[in-house]
Parts: sequence; structure tokens; C-alpha cells
Amino acid sequence: MRTNLKVVDNSGAKRVMCIQSLRGKKGARLGDMIIGSVKEAQPRGKVKKGDVVYGVVVRAAMKKGRSDGSEVQFDDNAIVIVNNKGELIGTRVFGPVPHELRKKKHLKILALAEHIV
Repeated sequence: MRTNLKVVDNSGAKRVMCIQSLRGKKGARLGDMIIGSVKEAQPRGKVKKGDVVYGVVVRAAMKKGRSDGSEVQFDDNAIVIVNNKGELIGTRVFGPVPHELRKKKHLKILALAEHIV
């Protein structure tokens, strides 16, 4: 908690601080939903500074093992902002996104992603 996360969509937010993970346990992993507070935003975006938003973790600096024995790890922690139903606020997703999101039923994020890892 209290982690600053980069926002990788065009919703208007640039940086979000994690308030709570909806996973139930401490921390959040790839594909998990979080609740966060917008700390930095673009002037004319869909979300404003201080808004409380939901997000899906699309990149995590912690290693994640895959079933084939390989591991995926990113340089930063990043989210995509969604509403409380899980629908995307933005219309584009920037940067690489892992295919593990398919298991978590975030197919719309995968469809809009630039690159799937």
C-alpha cells in the first residue's frame, strides 16, 4: 500500500497512489484490482487530481513465474484505470502488457494493448 503507480492509459491520470488492494491480502499482483488516489493528472483529462479510482495492475516489478518455467518482470509498477464494474476509462493502453491478464478476464485491456508479452 502507499505505492506510487504509473498510469499507462489515456484517461488523464499520470500517477496514482495505491490505497487498498481488492485481492484481500497484502499487496497486489498482475491482474489484481486496486483502489487508488490520483496524485498527478493532465489538465483536461477524464480524471482529476484527488479522485479515488479503481485500477488493474498491468505491470509489476516483482517477478511472476509462468507455467512454462519462464519468469516475467517489468521495470516499473503500472495500472490501467477502470470504473467499479471493470470497464476501461481510457481508450488506449501504452507499453507492454502480460498475457496473464487473460486468466483474470481483462480481455479488453489485452485488445487495446500495444504489445502483449
